[in-house]
Amino acid sequence: VQVALLNNKGLQASYADLGDSAADAWQTQLAVLPSFSVGLSGIGTPGLEAYRVLEGAIAANILALATYDKNMKLAETRFRQAQLNAALASISLAAETRVAWINAVAAWENVTYLNQAKATADAASDLAKKLGEAGSLPKADQAREHVFYAELAGETAKARLAAKLAKEELVRLMGLSGSDVEFQIPNRLPSLPKALINRDSIEAEAIQKRIDLQVARLELDATAQAYKLEDVTRFVTDIELVGMVEQERELEDGKIHRNISRTGSLEFTIPIFDSGQARMRKGELAYMRAANQLAEKAVNVRSEARSAYLAYRSNYDIARHYRNSVLPLRKSIEDQSLLTYNGMITSTFELISDAREKIDATMLAVNAKRDFWIAEANLAPVIYGGSTGSAAAESEVASAEAAPAGGH
Repeated sequence: VQVALLNNKGLQASYADLGDSAADAWQTQLAVLPSFSVGLSGIGTPGLEAYRVLEGAIAANILALATYDKNMKLAETRFRQAQLNAALASISLAAETRVAWINAVAAWENVTYLNQAKATADAASDLAKKLGEAGSLPKADQAREHVFYAELAGETAKARLAAKLAKEELVRLMGLSGSDVEFQIPNRLPSLPKALINRDSIEAEAIQKRIDLQVARLELDATAQAYKLEDVTRFVTDIELVGMVEQERELEDGKIHRNISRTGSLEFTIPIFDSGQARMRKGELAYMRAANQLAEKAVNVRSEARSAYLAYRSNYDIARHYRNSVLPLRKSIEDQSLLTYNGMITSTFELISDAREKIDATMLAVNAKRDFWIAEANLAPVIYGGSTGSAAAESEVASAEAAPAGGH
């Protein structure tokens, strides 16, 4: 997760939106600066010291000055939204990366048991072949052992591909390339925790802390602020106060006479055939849309929080059931089969069959443990916002080839 947050270029690109919003706020602040103009005429007229008339004007947009505070508040709200969206992108990437790591590790843990099953099936197939050559095993029974090995070989190849693809998804999220993709993945997921996190108030916590809910609240505020601006400018769209100073010099009787005049004017624009009602109606509709979207998101957040905690607790109980009940029973069956085999009570094929069933149960236990850790990883996005992407949607991950003790 740390590597992804520091190295994922898509996340770095999303931060550019934050810079854009800051630039917009800066531009809003600069928009009310007055404009200046200077003009000269009669340049080079003999005896008039390089010019005849000097004009200067300063113009300021009164409407922009009057609505400056509202515009700045709106720009600040948008900037705060951009900040929260950047945080949301970071949380989403962290959650997606963590789930991808869980899926990849579970795939490589599964592959170990698949290879064990494949080795068992290989031994059974060889034994069936030898017994068949000796005439002690019918051809139908031989074919059953051979086809089981062949099917398991196909499943192992399929699992190997799925595990490699799971690792590649993790590589993409971490933003790695070249020799950096040769990192190792652990062979086993962490054991189940001894106790669960108490989240009895997870709904209230999510309502309080969800970043996307805060973004929706800010959108409602921004819509309301924009609506107030429309109300202020519904009839007049532009007002400017223009001040002018003109200095004119004339040569008379060998003397230069200066005449200075100052004028001021108010200029404004009224949109013809537009009373502002259409813009006001659009503002009202935009506000109602934002309000309903916020209400819907609040309802969804509460439901998502309940669902996530239910999945967290239920998957823990399921994984613990496999760990505490199913696997010990399978181990006991395997041990008893070995004893009866040593006592020449049961055949080799019965021993191998019990070993296969234990491996199947172990793989189910690994998948149950994986589902719990994914459910645990999904708690943070539910409380703080963000998504887990396609990785979270994967309910099962196929197995892949086994790796040495050092990892994959």
